[in-house]
Amino acid sequence: MKGKHKKVLQSIFETPVNSSIVWKDIEALFIALGAEISEGRGSRVRVALNGIRAVFHRPHPKKETDKGAVISVRRLLKEAGVEPC
Repeated sequence: MKGKHKKVLQSIFETPVNSSIVWKDIEALFIALGAEISEGRGSRVRVALNGIRAVFHRPHPKKETDKGAVISVRRLLKEAGVEPC
C-alpha cells in the first residue's frame, strides 16, 4: 500500500469524522486493498473486500465524501479486518 493510501486510511479512522475525504481516493484505497468494485445503478458502487460486501453512493456534485459515508466505509474496513497501524 502506498503512502497516500495509508494517509487516506488514517483519515477514515480519525475522530471526529473527517468529511473532506475525496471519494476517488477512497476507491483507490479499496483497489489497493484488493477489493472488487462494480458499478450499480446511478451513482451506486458495490464493493467486496475479504468476503464483506457494501454498496455506496458516489458523492455528487461535490467530490468529498460526507460523514455518514465515511462511517460506513470505516465499518466495511473494520469488518474486513483492515485498520490503520
